[in-house]
Amino acid sequence: MSPALMATLMVVSFMVFLLLGFPVAFCLIGVSVMLGAIFLGPEVLYAFYSNAFSTLMVDVYIAVPLFVFMAAVLQNSGIGSDLYSVMYSWFAGIRGGLAIGSVVIATLIAAMTGLAGTDVVVMGILAYPEMRKRSYDKVIAIGCIPAGGALGPLIPPSIIMIIIGALSHLSVGRLFSGGLFPGLLMSTLFIIYIAVRCWCQPHLAPAVPFEERATWKEKIISLRYIILPIMLVLFVLGAIYSGMCTPSEAGGAGAFGTLIIAAIHRQLNWKNLKESTLLTLRLVSMLIWLLIGGVCFSSLMTMSGVSHFICDTLTGMAVNPMVIIVAMMLLSLFMGMIMDTSAITMILVPIFVPIVIDLGVDPLWFFLLFTISLIVGYISPPFGMNLFYTKGILPPDVTMMDIWRSASPYTLCMIGVLIVGLLYPPLLLWLPSTMIK
Repeated sequence: MSPALMATLMVVSFMVFLLLGFPVAFCLIGVSVMLGAIFLGPEVLYAFYSNAFSTLMVDVYIAVPLFVFMAAVLQNSGIGSDLYSVMYSWFAGIRGGLAIGSVVIATLIAAMTGLAGTDVVVMGILAYPEMRKRSYDKVIAIGCIPAGGALGPLIPPSIIMIIIGALSHLSVGRLFSGGLFPGLLMSTLFIIYIAVRCWCQPHLAPAVPFEERATWKEKIISLRYIILPIMLVLFVLGAIYSGMCTPSEAGGAGAFGTLIIAAIHRQLNWKNLKESTLLTLRLVSMLIWLLIGGVCFSSLMTMSGVSHFICDTLTGMAVNPMVIIVAMMLLSLFMGMIMDTSAITMILVPIFVPIVIDLGVDPLWFFLLFTISLIVGYISPPFGMNLFYTKGILPPDVTMMDIWRSASPYTLCMIGVLIVGLLYPPLLLWLPSTMIK
């Protein structure tokens, strides 16, 4: 069978299984096993098993459950509530301050967890009701929640970057350091947008009355909640950047540090530990099945010649390589609107790696852009996944139209960072270039 026809069958079969409601991992496995056995012979099944087993044995994947456990402990131990109380003390007195503080806390949580869902849950439960109680308009109170949550997969330590690094044979540490500047730039643009809009339209987010604001003494005291999380983030990222620890070792230290913080806050009890462990098991099990499905799917593409066909077709086009890169970014962005980022990564990275190499493009730069495009899709109306997560957390009176309207300006900010990274590679590559070999 020609590679073009096989590629068509793979895409059509995958979409049919997906529309029938099967989980993405089992769609990938089912399509791979079915088409592989029919067109390449039963012996291809052993190749799937062998490739999946060897992939799961890669050392860097040890970091995944450790960082997921950090996020689970954070979510179940009330550390997010303490961080929110710090934000409220310091930012409530300015226009839009609660929304600005929500972005700041979301950025810090992203640097502790590497996941998108934790930020959305914490800010949706804690920040939104307080903002609405303080007469914040929905457009300001809602938008910062999915946007802040989207920073998790970009700001290190990022679970998605660990998977990308393993699949593309790139240094996870360099991916982490490359994601730091664009992540902080996005967070800064979010804050600037909120501040400018609330200054121009004060009725959207009034400041908390003076008599209800924290005193300077209360503000200083509240900082005790934020010192340990910041120290933990700096230690984990600094250990990776300096070369003192591998990402897996840093993940172990971070997970242990999160337990210490929970204990200091008197939240380390059997109930929280049990819930955190079970949540970690569920998330990691899902990721493992996605890894197996992605490996089977990419193995089928390689053995059937589909990967070479796609690579030769794109690289053989008489167009500027930048056009091909932009097209791949748009594909990633669109898929980010309708699928989980882990599944997209498992599908697209094996396809993109040979194309990037043939184009002579720096793989580190390209896959940092790829990560940014994924998280842009996370909050892009109408199908961004974070938008639906937000809908599930917020009260019933919040409609999807409210969420779409609130998230759109943040989407533009993220697209702006993607364009800057595309046109000015040092934004993404300078910090990785300074890492200790």
